[in-house]
Amino acid sequence: MLFERICRRNGIRQLLTRPYSPTTTGEVERWHQTLQVEFLNDARPSAAIEEAQAAVDQWREEYNHRRPHQALGMACPADKFRSSPVTGDSLSLWAPADLMPVASLAPVCDGAPAVLQPAGWPDAIEIERVVPPPGNMTIGPQQFWLGTSKTGQQVMFWIDTTTVRMSIAGWRIKTVPSPLSAVDLARLRNAGAHPAGPPPAGPAPGVLAATSCVEVQRLVNAAGIITLGNQVIQVGSPLAGQRARIRLDGQVMHVITQDGVLWRSLPCPIPPGQRHKLQGVRLAGPQPLPPASMVVQRKVSSRGGIQVARQRIQVGFSNAGQTVTIQLGDTALRVIDEHGELLTTVPRASNAEISRFKAYGTRTGQAAR
Repeated sequence: MLFERICRRNGIRQLLTRPYSPTTTGEVERWHQTLQVEFLNDARPSAAIEEAQAAVDQWREEYNHRRPHQALGMACPADKFRSSPVTGDSLSLWAPADLMPVASLAPVCDGAPAVLQPAGWPDAIEIERVVPPPGNMTIGPQQFWLGTSKTGQQVMFWIDTTTVRMSIAGWRIKTVPSPLSAVDLARLRNAGAHPAGPPPAGPAPGVLAATSCVEVQRLVNAAGIITLGNQVIQVGSPLAGQRARIRLDGQVMHVITQDGVLWRSLPCPIPPGQRHKLQGVRLAGPQPLPPASMVVQRKVSSRGGIQVARQRIQVGFSNAGQTVTIQLGDTALRVIDEHGELLTTVPRASNAEISRFKAYGTRTGQAAR
């Protein structure tokens, strides 16, 4: 939208690329990704084009003037923007006022050095709330949806009359247009809200990924494999088709199911200094739930035996033909019959991966794992 305004005001004609030629628009497509990930994923639907334009302009203001960029040495883009001096051969181009270079500081009287004062947000407030089990929170007259996955976490609300920024541990997790008026903010101040400091930093961990616990989401393919950076990692075929959370904590990588349960822990193949480059990386969410005991079923052979994880278990000729349930613990296997009665408990002697969870008739030849 901003680009179109600049083009129209300066008589610049846009040239369109050929259809189905994405390699000719790499920079534009990369910008579309930034817009999608950092703005559209958190933006709520707009009722009118004017509201959508206001939300984009507000996000652009933050992106250019407030948010530090790692590629710019943690400076803001507006700090690096400088217009070229106008010469006789130069074109006189129109640019928005917020992209014009900032005037230099006026000299201070009495030879005192110039002191840069930090920007203030006199109209903004901060208020902290704990996410309830439904994941829906109320601040003043307005409700905010954060999801059940953040239940129990402390969320800081940074609020002014244009924007609401929600953060956990200092990192922004969501930004929405503010529906609150100055009167609403005054009431919240009287109710205990305090004056706001700087807005929270964006959701991308950046260089903090080297020292913080971060996570990504990956879709597990049919073979139980995910790709992390340039690494191919086997996480287990039972997770095939799930979007698993991969939690990178120090030298350990935790694989977490889409239900939030810890599936397994592996050595982390991504060095800390490279984690901020992973696609979709963010600061880690809540701790995974403890691993649930795995349950499989087997049909007892005519000789009264079953096999689980390459371990043979004898449950007795009297149970031949029954479908039994096996609960796999870390150190023991519990075999339960069709009526819920415990048949036997044996020490676990194998850590082989389970590839079959349902029971079927006994086979000849090589037994399935």
